[in-house]
Amino acid sequence: MKISTKGRYALRLMIDLAQNQDQGNISLKDISKRQDISVKYLEQIVSPLAKAGLIRSVRGAQGGYSLIYPPENYTPKDILTVLEGPVACVSCLETEKNMCPRYHECPTITFYEGLNKVIIEYLESYTLKDLVEMNKNKNWDYVI
Repeated sequence: MKISTKGRYALRLMIDLAQNQDQGNISLKDISKRQDISVKYLEQIVSPLAKAGLIRSVRGAQGGYSLIYPPENYTPKDILTVLEGPVACVSCLETEKNMCPRYHECPTITFYEGLNKVIIEYLESYTLKDLVEMNKNKNWDYVI
């Protein structure tokens, strides 16, 4: 499974919203500055996240974006599947029922099902709150 730029940026955007949730609605301009991601690109990311019910969009002078739920209610899997689609290390595992005509004869399916299970469990083992906490202790001040 290869996570695209949209998926990576979606996680960064959601972490930013969680880190700044006490400020209310956050503008894409502010997120853009902090994350060094263009507003145009962020617009492409927030739309599916809002449609999926993960974030709230508010228009107007006090508008912007915010989390709908507390950070501990989101997993990286929740966020990534909105932008990336189903988590699957091989295409035949993208749907709940494997439709591959060779499924029952496939010598590798057990291996791939196990790998997929490990990936999903890992993505579900963290929450957005965990990701925020992991970044609190990092020192991002660089002096040259």
